[in-house]
Amino acid sequence: MEQFVRIGDKVIDRKRLYHVVDNVLESRAAGLSQLEVAHRLGTERSFISRLESLGEVHRGVRLALVGFPLGDKEQLLALAREEGIEYTLILTDEERWRFVDEKSGNELLNEVMQIIAELRTYDAVIFLGSDMRVRVVEALLGKKVVCVELGRSPIQGDCRIKPEKLRRLIRKVKAADEATERETD
Repeated sequence: MEQFVRIGDKVIDRKRLYHVVDNVLESRAAGLSQLEVAHRLGTERSFISRLESLGEVHRGVRLALVGFPLGDKEQLLALAREEGIEYTLILTDEERWRFVDEKSGNELLNEVMQIIAELRTYDAVIFLGSDMRVRVVEALLGKKVVCVELGRSPIQGDCRIKPEKLRRLIRKVKAADEATERETD
């Protein structure tokens, strides 16, 4: 197969194109939103959505996982990928404070609102956080959210959740949502 393809006046580099597609998929699998990936590439979110639709093999429950402050972040992210979680936002205690401290009030509000808007597009959201954060997220997302309280606010330092406990919860949420989906079809 030729690396370069001529289309009219354009010469297309297949390897470059494949690299971009791989980058998009890896970024999305790592938990970045379509909008974040589009910004990185300098393109529209709709392009990322169309690209995903072209390669879609399975359409099922769309599930997001958000939690902070959590230790063992990499292990939890790997578990989320294994379980097909489409959106993850897991922050350690250090990362959550950096998230807040490095932004102006306006920037922080805009980013939080963008995250909330993104989460509302999912069938279900699993949220891991303090008692106060749980109440806020339940008020914002309603029935779409399943919460696990990590402790009383303010939590200081990283919390831990047993990976197998989280795996069981993810599978229960998926099964419940798939059952609901079948009932409405």
